Amino acid sequence: MRNIRQQITENLIPVFRRKLSGVDALPQLAVLGLLSGIVTGAVILLFRLAIEWPLEHFLPGAGSENFEQLDILTRGLLPLAGAVGLGILLHKLSIHDRKVGIVHIMERLNYHQGYISFKSAMVQFVAGVTTVVSGQSAGREGPAVHLGAAFSSLFGQWLRLPNNSIRTLVACGCAAAISASFNTPIAGVIFAMEVVMMEYTIAGFTPIILAAVSAAIITQIVYGSEPAFSVPALTMNSLLEIPWILAIAVIIGIAAAAFIHLVDNMGRHHHRPVLLRITVAGLLMVPFAILVPETMGIGYDTVSETIHGELGFWLLLGVGVAKLVITGLSIGLGMPSGVIGPTIFMGATLGGAMGLIGAQIFPELASSVGFYAMLGMGAMMGAVLQAPLAALMALMELTRNPNIILPGMLIITTASLVTSEAFGKKSLFLTILKNQGLSYQNSPVIQALRRVSVGAIMDRSILRTDRELTPDEARKALKSEPKWLLVEGSNGPTALLPAVDLARYLEDTEKQVAEEGIDPPDTVDLMEIPANRRDVAPVQYQATLEEALNEFDSTQAEALYVQRHVAPMIQRVYGVVLQSDIESYYQYRRS
Repeated sequence: MRNIRQQITENLIPVFRRKLSGVDALPQLAVLGLLSGIVTGAVILLFRLAIEWPLEHFLPGAGSENFEQLDILTRGLLPLAGAVGLGILLHKLSIHDRKVGIVHIMERLNYHQGYISFKSAMVQFVAGVTTVVSGQSAGREGPAVHLGAAFSSLFGQWLRLPNNSIRTLVACGCAAAISASFNTPIAGVIFAMEVVMMEYTIAGFTPIILAAVSAAIITQIVYGSEPAFSVPALTMNSLLEIPWILAIAVIIGIAAAAFIHLVDNMGRHHHRPVLLRITVAGLLMVPFAILVPETMGIGYDTVSETIHGELGFWLLLGVGVAKLVITGLSIGLGMPSGVIGPTIFMGATLGGAMGLIGAQIFPELASSVGFYAMLGMGAMMGAVLQAPLAALMALMELTRNPNIILPGMLIITTASLVTSEAFGKKSLFLTILKNQGLSYQNSPVIQALRRVSVGAIMDRSILRTDRELTPDEARKALKSEPKWLLVEGSNGPTALLPAVDLARYLEDTEKQVAEEGIDPPDTVDLMEIPANRRDVAPVQYQATLEEALNEFDSTQAEALYVQRHVAPMIQRVYGVVLQSDIESYYQYRRS
């Protein structure tokens, strides 16, 4: 048994890694996607249990969202106490360790190839549970995406996979988290590609789909096959409603722009102490918790009541605006809570309120309040995240009704255009990244280079050799017919030269000895003989071509030798990469 395990470790896993270095490793990526979905599904189940179990035992009545039934004093003190506790926790952490949520995942993808630490996952787990349980205006989907991405990344790091594969695993974790949270696999796939990765690739679809499906199956085993909301049969009564749907789209687009603007403005206080910011966010939540308790927690009970037409106009409008204001203030001040849930809440309540107005104006034509609530939900999600396709897929899967596709496409795209073009707002996540002094590189060239590891294009025909050799040792080195000679120095490789240059030097020396009768040299100094030597720098085997190009720029090296840790203090060299190799590969893939 031990020999079989050793054989797998020494033979199969290295081959698996090498296959993953390229852009066409579809079978290997499919296996990773399936495993990522299973791992993420289990993590999300644990996360939901950690939220629902204490709330079911603490809150009066049945269910885990009855904050409204708490007495006024408890409603006021609960979010403040939770905020102070979170503030103290985050204050004790370093600035790097405080970062959580989808924005942090995008940062790790853009600047660190998707490497996420276990500590980051644990901080997100505790923060995500605390924000919801303490009644902050929060969602569970953002933290779930972080957890799915983190554990998928850790899985790839544990297997020491190439960085291009770890990036794909992160996308698989994001898709699986959305799929497990809403029971919407297609929306999870589109969300991962449109919002987080910001790219669509044929090779990426298969593993991400498998991750979303496997995570949904894990969740359905526990919670059943129903989506997050129980939605009645919805349909548009008449095409004459389209002008009113467009008017609602404009209103939702304005609300989304206001929300992003509020988060952006409050985010400018990020330089202030985190304990102060989180405590202030908790204090601001107190009057909302007392006066508008529907804004506490996730609020999916209110969304469900809105869809079923059980709430009045002024309540819908009031809780929708209140949710927008307190969520924008809280997230802008740094409260580590999710934004997707509050976005759905805002869209549903505002859409439902507009539906009631439409019913008063056109009683014979207007569709149900639930119809407009679902449209508002999709419109707000699409406008705030600037992800119209993900919002449309979520709307379709939540309603399971093809009749909502046409009005859904219309209201989502219109609201997104109003937010982005009329008010110049980018996605909320990109806005927060910009506020932190960061950006997201998603040009076609960068995306193409990130999808491939150096292991896919490196030249393996190399031989590591000492600087000084005897003529016999030099001839023996050339017998294996290497293309490159990597010259060792006191602190590792120092230069790269073509093996043909050494062969030419030996041939010229032999001819000179024969013709002139001089004694042959005792040693051959590879740093002194005539040769086209190149300065070298190391690059890790897991690195993508983007990282390799960055290494060329930062070190001014003419070649990179590809190495990997095989034991403590021991690096093994697998090949070499020239800058021209990267350029040639990219040009080949384009043609």
